[in-house]
Amino acid sequence: MTIDPYIVLGSAVIGFLVGLTGAGGGALMTPMLILLFGVKPSTAISSDLVAAVVMRPIGAAVHIAKKTVNFSLVGWMTLGSVPMAFLGAYVLHVMGNSSSAQSNVETFLGSALLVGAAAMTLRYALDRRSGQDRLGVVHNLDLHPARTVAIGMVGGFVVGMTSVGSGSLMIVLLLFLYPVLGANQLVGTDLTQAVPLTLAAALGALAFGHVELSVTTSLIIGSVPAVLVGSFLSSRAPDRYIRPAITFVIFASGLKYVGLGTTALGWTLCATLLAIGVAWLLVTKPWKPGAAAPAGGDPVPVPPEKGVLPLGQVDVE
Repeated sequence: MTIDPYIVLGSAVIGFLVGLTGAGGGALMTPMLILLFGVKPSTAISSDLVAAVVMRPIGAAVHIAKKTVNFSLVGWMTLGSVPMAFLGAYVLHVMGNSSSAQSNVETFLGSALLVGAAAMTLRYALDRRSGQDRLGVVHNLDLHPARTVAIGMVGGFVVGMTSVGSGSLMIVLLLFLYPVLGANQLVGTDLTQAVPLTLAAALGALAFGHVELSVTTSLIIGSVPAVLVGSFLSSRAPDRYIRPAITFVIFASGLKYVGLGTTALGWTLCATLLAIGVAWLLVTKPWKPGAAAPAGGDPVPVPPEKGVLPLGQVDVE
């Protein structure tokens, strides 16, 4: 068994992001293995799932200690996700018997990533437009069992099929269903429900023989310490900066998987970054006077009222 130091390094970066934001597990780890290290999609998906069985409980334990987990919500999601994870792993196994299996897996994975990126972008826009403050308390949540189970079913199938879903799709759906909750509380709940989900998907992957031990071990060595550090920092994470970056990476990976060529991908990403920059300028309008005034600046002097002396001066008449 050979440990790849580059896979260890890459998985450490992604593991830190998973602990910090709750996103980026399968959405970033699997594309990294396929695009950078030439691992076959089915092997990358299964190896990532098995590594996640070790990685995700670390982040979940930190959030449980911080009391940011709703165990009732976890139960409803698990009810839908675990059976569907086995089904997704079985479908991946069936596709593996066909000559076009790898292409089909890549297309399916790319579609899942693009849906996740679009949903996260829509959520940003809706939050900004409504001025939504996510101040709800996770333990006082009014649950929607049927819709929560449905989210678990969708996410479970996608996780079993592609290893993507817990951070990239399921948390996005949860944020739409429970809009009053802060991201950190949903991250804690999602990481906790991901433990039985990834275990089920990993058992399915092991049963159908797609796991490569050297890849899985390299992922575990890099991601486990990093996800612990990221989880401890998650309560102070600059969410408004980290999540857009992750969304952009998910978007880029999705475009690559659905068949966009390297040159076209480069131009598309450049155009996307340019459009984001223009949109930011149009919204913030930093060229306007006072638009970028620093908080806590010097107050504007106000002339004293007639007959009132400025502070520090005494009338000697």
